[in-house]
Amino acid sequence: MFVSECLSVNDAGHLTIGGADTVELARQFGTPLYVFDEATIRNTMREYNASMKKFYNGAGLVAYASKAFSCKEIYRIAKDEGCGIDVVSAGELYTALSVDFPAEKIFYHGNNKTVSELVYAIESGVGRIVVDNLTELERISEIAASQSKIVPILIRVKPGIDAHTHDFIRTGQIDSKFGFALETGEALEAVKYIKEHKSVELKGIHCHIGSQIFEVSPFELAAEVMVGFMNTVRQETGIILTELNLGGGFGIKYVPENDPVPYMGYMEMVSKVVHDACKKYGLDIPFIVIEPGRSIVGPAGITLYTVGGVKDIPNIRTYVSVDGGMTDNPRYILYQSVYEALVANKADKPKDAVVTLAGRCCESGDLVGEGMPIQRPEVGDIVAVLATGAYNYSMASNYNRVPRAAAVMVKDSEARLIIRRESMEDIIKNDI
Repeated sequence: MFVSECLSVNDAGHLTIGGADTVELARQFGTPLYVFDEATIRNTMREYNASMKKFYNGAGLVAYASKAFSCKEIYRIAKDEGCGIDVVSAGELYTALSVDFPAEKIFYHGNNKTVSELVYAIESGVGRIVVDNLTELERISEIAASQSKIVPILIRVKPGIDAHTHDFIRTGQIDSKFGFALETGEALEAVKYIKEHKSVELKGIHCHIGSQIFEVSPFELAAEVMVGFMNTVRQETGIILTELNLGGGFGIKYVPENDPVPYMGYMEMVSKVVHDACKKYGLDIPFIVIEPGRSIVGPAGITLYTVGGVKDIPNIRTYVSVDGGMTDNPRYILYQSVYEALVANKADKPKDAVVTLAGRCCESGDLVGEGMPIQRPEVGDIVAVLATGAYNYSMASNYNRVPRAAAVMVKDSEARLIIRRESMEDIIKNDI
């Protein structure tokens, strides 16, 4: 039983993804290699879209969180499925616009957007700029006035929710670099500023309480707090907010013991809180936006490596060195993230070894994982690390001047290249 439904084992005993033999993919495209299953991505987007129809009568939008995995193809798929997107840089915005993604369905985030980025976003006509602080609010107001435009915005609010996840990926509590705090009155101050500046139009509020969250209660509490703040805004300023962006953060299964709530279950329970709170305060149900990223692409992706060496240190550990590591997956060195791995060409065999999967970089911390159960590996074997579709390619680097890996998308057992492997010329192209 794999962590992702798109994975299986064929008659040759090889791991498959979307029906494609991973050993053959490694031979055809080389390793390291990111592999995505298109059907899984589309089905998850459709499930989220269906939840909007079911629980909010269609008055909502699923905005794919680009930071999880950004490339032209993922934006084409999101566009095709009727989703919006959120972006956090000019680079993500430029990539989306390069495939004619509708600008009006783009949400622009970030805690320190530069002036040039804000100008680009406003000139491009993005649907909403999610404002993070008063300095940024002033900049947007000035840029919009200089262009004789009225810019639609949301403000990012810290609802004070301490989601139970890694310290580095908790963003809803007061001690966070993101957003306006409720407790200090900062969020209400921002609303009052907006009311006095006609070049910005406040459409609603946004929150994001963290990532890889398995509990529903933090999302429910955040929704209740946010609707309560919408009521406070109405009472204090007379402004009726019509949009509520509840962010993302839904957990996925990285290893078998992870037990995320089905996404439709998340949506149903949170929607009940939204409806009850709006009824309590006499508010109309706002237009709801969610921003899932990891949950859309994470389970849909795997990474393939070739084993280059096996080093057994008796009574200590066994190092299995692969041709990738922190350059294509920095999440272990950053977060001590755990993954499931297996030998793709021995997928039908029992996992009879426990190893440390080591990367190729000149860095002792360059590991993909420690204490990983796996089939006994040999030099030349293909190792698959599962659930790597999110925050792997998007966080990849050229540390040690290692070229970034290629990525392929599988559909109906056939794979197509969506990101080329970097060449040595790519490594030096910006050098002078």
